[in-house]
Amino acid sequence: MAALTYPWFHNNQPLEAAQIPVVSLEEFTNAVRNAAAAGMRIASFFAAASGPHLVCLYAVIADENIGRLSVLSAAAQDSYPSLTPDCPQVHLFEREIAEQWGILPQGHPWLKPVRFHPCCRSGKEIWKQQNILPSVMNFYRLEGEQIHEVAVGPVHAGIIEPGHFRFQCLGEQVFHLEISLGYQHRGIERRLIGGPTPRTYALIQTAAGDTTIGHTTAYCQLLESTADIQAPPRAQAIRGIALELERLANHTGDLGALANDVGYLPTASFCGRIRGDFLNLTALLCGNRFGRNLVCPGGVQFDLTAEKADQMRRRLHELKKDLTVAVELLWNTPSVLARFEETGKIDEQTCRQLGLVGVAARACGLETDVRFRFPAGVYQFAQVPVSTWHTGDVFARAYVRWLEIQRSLAFLLELLDNCPGGPIRADWDGPAANRFCVSLTEGWRGEICHAAATDAQGRLAFYKITDPSFHNWTGLAMALRGQQISDFPLCNKSFNLSYCGHDL
Repeated sequence: MAALTYPWFHNNQPLEAAQIPVVSLEEFTNAVRNAAAAGMRIASFFAAASGPHLVCLYAVIADENIGRLSVLSAAAQDSYPSLTPDCPQVHLFEREIAEQWGILPQGHPWLKPVRFHPCCRSGKEIWKQQNILPSVMNFYRLEGEQIHEVAVGPVHAGIIEPGHFRFQCLGEQVFHLEISLGYQHRGIERRLIGGPTPRTYALIQTAAGDTTIGHTTAYCQLLESTADIQAPPRAQAIRGIALELERLANHTGDLGALANDVGYLPTASFCGRIRGDFLNLTALLCGNRFGRNLVCPGGVQFDLTAEKADQMRRRLHELKKDLTVAVELLWNTPSVLARFEETGKIDEQTCRQLGLVGVAARACGLETDVRFRFPAGVYQFAQVPVSTWHTGDVFARAYVRWLEIQRSLAFLLELLDNCPGGPIRADWDGPAANRFCVSLTEGWRGEICHAAATDAQGRLAFYKITDPSFHNWTGLAMALRGQQISDFPLCNKSFNLSYCGHDL
């Protein structure tokens, strides 16, 4: 049972702003520590302005055992005792708060900038420098004979986003990897304040371009909750179809890319084509392969006609057959398994300590999935089984993807056969005043968390986005320890994290 004494609420359940417990800083830090010690996750931890001269800390705590969330707040001073030594899963959140608001987590063991942008509070900069260029900082270094350093990026050989990776190696063996991002920072959260406006919608859809449906669904559910409305059942079903198509396209692409990284071209070439076919099914639904402009506050903008449903059902059956042949080749090829198994391992304890989410966590045996633990929308009425594996290596992250593909296909076909009728959009006049809400969605990478509050005029007073990549980048660094440096591309692809979703 929950160790916290603060109110618990459901995913997407709105609260009056006055219902958020405001406690002393000491009580706040003790509560977060106790929650982590009791096995709960910190879904989000951030600071936000609460008046012209006051900044408050907020912690969103998720108890997966009871499927409930809790939130608490404390007025921030210029510093507080760092939680990271006792609760490593908040280490990056604390660095983010220090960078954004100049609030020092005293005793943080790894205090460095996250996105290399100026502090919001003039004169409170932790690093006494207004404009720090990305990755221009001291990196962790090992000293010793034959120790050498390898720097990779920010410009990479492939068509990927910019990011810097600094390896400390002895020969081919990696002792430590430090990852420095921030090149893609666009200031999305600051630009959302004062919304929603038409620009708000565009910013949310591109927070992570390959997760348009995931982030837009979280955003729309949040706004609907603050306005005390729900999308009609048919709209919720169409959102679920789009979300699973997004998962299918990306998981299929990842399996093909993993095959390509170990030089196994049959699966790589098949999956590249099939990924495109899944994207085309999303285009069939709404005219855009990434699902842009499909999900909107109040429901969806495009209906699923009977003709489209028939076409989608037929093509899904064909894709299921093709994909099964392509992916089964991976598990029946010893040279592929030799490269996947025991590569880039993370144990369950490390996974829990870091608060990993999504495929990376389920590949360590954790039964964590928003669709199951905190169901919303169509997932309240139709269950997708949680897919896990126990080895925590590249094989596990690949195999969990394959299990999820099969279950998403089954879920989609059932939903197409039983899609409820009725309208696809409810009237929506904007959020109510002085509300707070947390919206969780299981995107294809993992848990997407949006938290926001409205002011007395019903405008967004603050908006916090936590992409699953924000939780998981440290997991990639840990997976590289003790590996050959030549395994980096394979390990990196097995996580396939978002740079722009992290940088926002």
